[in-house]
Amino acid sequence: MNLQNERLKNLTGIQLTLLITGILWLKTVIVCLIGFNLSIQSLFDIVLILTSSIGALLLVMGFSFYFGGKVKPAVLFGLSVVGTAILYGDLLYYRFYNDFVTAPILFQFDNVGGLSASTVELMSLWDVLLFIDLFLIGWFLFKQKFELTIQKQTKKKYIAFGAALLVLTIGLGLVKSVHLFSESYDREQVVKSLGPLNYHVYDLAVGISAPLQRLTTTEAEAVASIESLQHKDPGRTDLYGLAEGKNIVLISLESTQDFVIGQKVNGEEVTPFLNDLIEESFYFDQVYDQTAQGKTSDAEFMMDTSLYPLASGSVFVRRPENTFHSLPHILKEEKDYYAATFHGNVDTFWNRNVMYETLGYDRYFSKEDYNVTEENSVNYGLKDIPFFTQSADYMKNLPEPYYAKFLTLTNHFPFLLDEEDLFIDEATTEEDVVNRYVTTVRYLDKSLETFFEKLKEEGMYEDTVFVLVGDHYGISEKYEAGLNELLGEEATITNQMQHKQVPLIIHIPGQQGETISTPGGQVDIRPTLLHLMGIKTENRYSFGHNLFTRDSDHPVIFRDGSFISDDYIYKDNVCYGKETGQVIDIRQCEPYMETVREELKLSDKIIFGDLLRYMVGEE
Repeated sequence: MNLQNERLKNLTGIQLTLLITGILWLKTVIVCLIGFNLSIQSLFDIVLILTSSIGALLLVMGFSFYFGGKVKPAVLFGLSVVGTAILYGDLLYYRFYNDFVTAPILFQFDNVGGLSASTVELMSLWDVLLFIDLFLIGWFLFKQKFELTIQKQTKKKYIAFGAALLVLTIGLGLVKSVHLFSESYDREQVVKSLGPLNYHVYDLAVGISAPLQRLTTTEAEAVASIESLQHKDPGRTDLYGLAEGKNIVLISLESTQDFVIGQKVNGEEVTPFLNDLIEESFYFDQVYDQTAQGKTSDAEFMMDTSLYPLASGSVFVRRPENTFHSLPHILKEEKDYYAATFHGNVDTFWNRNVMYETLGYDRYFSKEDYNVTEENSVNYGLKDIPFFTQSADYMKNLPEPYYAKFLTLTNHFPFLLDEEDLFIDEATTEEDVVNRYVTTVRYLDKSLETFFEKLKEEGMYEDTVFVLVGDHYGISEKYEAGLNELLGEEATITNQMQHKQVPLIIHIPGQQGETISTPGGQVDIRPTLLHLMGIKTENRYSFGHNLFTRDSDHPVIFRDGSFISDDYIYKDNVCYGKETGQVIDIRQCEPYMETVREELKLSDKIIFGDLLRYMVGEE
């Protein structure tokens, strides 16, 4: 033991730096493989994960001696603490969102829950293992005495070695994916190829450069870029104009996935009201959640503009000053509609107080307009039943025809509910989050029933078209084992993609029900609704397609670059057969991959360059 202690004391400054950097590198690799569960398709992927972080970590940890002739133990320890904290923050975020933190989302921290019950729910006792080494390193650094002097020549060799490894990392990443930097929205591939630390540096650089696009884009470039969006209407069906002139009530169903429709738990229906409503509605059972980091705000953005959300952060926060050609604008221009939106949370959440004005809403009813008490609120705000009850009173005074959008709240992670609001028993899976989710979905369903009954009593039902749509997933991949248990399914890529489906129900009183199984996404809702309202959909600067006429083989595109088509699923840079779920030759997916790149690139260009400022009003 004494001999071992003597050896430790004889560590040089450079050896000490390498030792502590190696420990942080090891933790990074373990988190990438186990915590992030990065997909591994070949030995090359393993090589990437093992090598991607070391160069950057060496260069960063070198700051402990760059500006002096000795290694500074306090700086070395501080860098190790910061590195671990960033790694753990990434891990917590990934556990729920199955995604990686970006710089813009850090400035929107309150909008993703902040440090709340949601965050605590994501923690695990195993997480302690990430921090044990810090106590040992702290004791080791400040208890022992080392020879910490570093020669200039040694510094130069160290920096050169770290830089060479960094260049090697970038080279290997480009060998793996030639589109690595042009597809920065595929964050898993970036993290796998560059490592978490390099990813954050690159992400920060992308975030800083984004505002420059607006300053450098000319009108000629804008017109040329948007020409490809001037597609013609693929045709009108017998449903064209079916809901013309009616009021529109759009209800965003918080965290509601399509699997709850028709689902029973302990013999009881989870959504009895929605199940009955579907019998008299257009029910689209293959509509997918296409949101990214903006979640509900992304869903709103797609439904109002038919553009894709940003890969990083929310348009509501990052580009509220842009010009958009939104659903409220179109309805106002074509049919003189009044637009209002209702939400039981504070008006600044997701910057809605600013963005709603940009999108053309005439009135925003937020938390300050409601009677909110401790008894009638839970989790993120006003419970859904009192929310709808109070909202109905405001609706009486809306000028007609109107477009009214409602955002529900109660069915939000971690799915908390008071005892008096339980209308169904919890499920009995191994995942408490899944078990509680059943109860909050049932509460949401009851609130919708209450709302419809209220509108019928007040005479506001018959002359209204209702659009009910899930905004994003509720059960993340972290809890998917519990979801599979609930549904009695196996963990396959096909089932995983089906879990991304959200219900879309369009109810027009007096019309017969029909189930439409054309694959589509939230970006397709606007043109579908316009078709029913008797408003032309061509030349609307839109990526969406009318779901009544949509080409089923056109890929449903997700913000991370994955997609689903009639025959294929592309996810995590792997091509699968849609029916079998088996891995197939990547070349089968390549034609669709090019479509995905083009559409996401153009959507980003429209948003970051604010291209519609040159187009709107020129039709």
